[in-house]
Amino acid sequence: MFKPVAMTRLRLLILERDERVVLRHLGQGGVVQLTRTLAGPDTAPLSPPNRSAELARLEQVSARFESLRRTADLAFPEASLNLSAISLEQVEKNIGLFEEQAGGLIRRRQQLMQRSDEMTAVDEQLTGLSGLELPLDRPDESAFLHFVTGTLPAENAAGLAFGENAVVVPLSERAGRQVLMTMTTRRNRPALDRTLREAGFEPELLPVVPGATTAALAGQNRVEHERITAELKELNAKLQTLAEKFSSTWAQLEAVTGGERRLLEAEQNFPRTECSLLLTGWIPSDDFTELEPRIRELTHDCCIVEATPAEEIEAGEIPVLLRQPRWLRPFGMLITAYGLPRYRELEPTLFVAISYLLMFGMMFGDVGHGLTFAVGGLVILWRCRQPQLRDVGLLLLFCGLSSMVFGACYGSYFGLPALKPLALWHDPLEGNPIGFMSTAIGIGIVLMSLGLVLNVINHFRRGHALAGCLDKFGVAGILFYWGTLALLIKYAVIKSLGLAAVAVILFVLVPLLAWTFKEPLEFVRSRRAGHAPAGSLSGSFMESLVEVFEGLMSYLSNTISFVRLAAYAMSHSALLLAAFMMAEQIRHVPAAGGALSVLVIILGNLVAIVLEGIIAAVQALRLEYYEFFSKFYSGNGQPFQPFRLVARPGTG
Repeated sequence: MFKPVAMTRLRLLILERDERVVLRHLGQGGVVQLTRTLAGPDTAPLSPPNRSAELARLEQVSARFESLRRTADLAFPEASLNLSAISLEQVEKNIGLFEEQAGGLIRRRQQLMQRSDEMTAVDEQLTGLSGLELPLDRPDESAFLHFVTGTLPAENAAGLAFGENAVVVPLSERAGRQVLMTMTTRRNRPALDRTLREAGFEPELLPVVPGATTAALAGQNRVEHERITAELKELNAKLQTLAEKFSSTWAQLEAVTGGERRLLEAEQNFPRTECSLLLTGWIPSDDFTELEPRIRELTHDCCIVEATPAEEIEAGEIPVLLRQPRWLRPFGMLITAYGLPRYRELEPTLFVAISYLLMFGMMFGDVGHGLTFAVGGLVILWRCRQPQLRDVGLLLLFCGLSSMVFGACYGSYFGLPALKPLALWHDPLEGNPIGFMSTAIGIGIVLMSLGLVLNVINHFRRGHALAGCLDKFGVAGILFYWGTLALLIKYAVIKSLGLAAVAVILFVLVPLLAWTFKEPLEFVRSRRAGHAPAGSLSGSFMESLVEVFEGLMSYLSNTISFVRLAAYAMSHSALLLAAFMMAEQIRHVPAAGGALSVLVIILGNLVAIVLEGIIAAVQALRLEYYEFFSKFYSGNGQPFQPFRLVARPGTG
């Protein structure tokens, strides 16, 4: 529970003839993350093959497939997958057959849709003119008259002066613009055009149809539109029938192209000889015991299997896989949102679950509000089947239960004053607020101390003993933090024993010196090991001094930051108190006072549930990330990504 799944580095030496068989088995099992290995004396003499030509061919097939899907605009029915039932050549043959049978229908469909769009554009131009018998014989060719139609902003149309030699016919209004038809003499054309242009006029050229009028053209368009709609409906039915005819293999076409792409990409990872290859990767140790006999069976025992536990590997990036119990998975979401732990780091999900629920419940303590969260979580668990949503539902349920526990301690049941005497403790606004804040800081001290201990363990697990001892969050940090707290809390007792000077030297001076010399010692050790560390010795001293300052500030600010637990608990209680005080004042309003006061109480609780619930969730997460994780958690582990022939939904 406290560390990622144990990993094993896998090395398979197999014959080239068995490559596809083994890869297909690995891709269907989805338990091995393949890694790229370079050719060399310790691996194999020949470099991994270049499959770019085959991949380019696949891209062309996929492009044709997507083009058909997009162009035909069809929903291909679901079909069961059988990856071994069809080859890439059959994929290309089936796509070609579909293109041949559907090509003519698709082209005709595109022509009809283009014609329909053209007619729609003409209909928009004729809006407001269809009832008029305006000739469409190129009126601009008249030797005496100038004729123009168009639109201008409706607010500019009123009061617009066109002069005596212009005829203006206002038609319908369209999208805030007034449609106009204007006519004047050829001689007066410049003046009319200038007036229209200044008013924001946009001309619309009417279609030229010799011998037709606007009314006749509108009627013709309506008849043709009906014909096109009927023909499109018939074409779509034929295309859908054709898609259903191909549905038994269509899903397989897509799966085969995706699977073949993954196989080709995988083959580019392995160095080889003339007749064999070296396949490398990572596998969960528990899964290796089942995989090895199957590989030997598939290759007829013509293989060499080498498995090295990750714990025996000194360097390298080991992938991380977290397998948590069902009830811990929601808190795993909170961790992975920050980042995965490195392989040799402790996995803190259990600590996060306990501390997050404790902090959330403390800030959001109310039995009624917690019950609302719990019921919401149960509804999500009941109605949803997606794992992510079910995890959210379980998280809401746990948070609601924590809120109910603290609500019982505070005596808060939707903030009802009559139920306050039922408190197991007392309301956050009552009693000693300084004591309540001290309790919140105490929770922070415990959580930060846990982070320091986990950091020391992580350093020693990774073999970084020097950092584990001298780091600002290592043993020296623990000595400083706990020692300083002891000096602050029990200074009078320590002084009475005559140990004040010794305590200051041991708990303050020694840790600060350790922090100061950590980076220079790391620099010297790295140089003696034959490495070339960046910077200089003096630069490492300066870096250490900066870390000393950062360490002092972080311990102070991080500890004080936990005061917010008490502050938000009191603000939650204060918000409910304000709602009831307001309701009491409104209750005296004549007639509707009682109903309004109940409404105020309901709205106050709704605001508290939504607003305070979000604040408590975010603030608890902030304390986890910045005050707890910052002490020990890197969050830059690499996820375990197994090789699969068929991608899981949402993974591409």
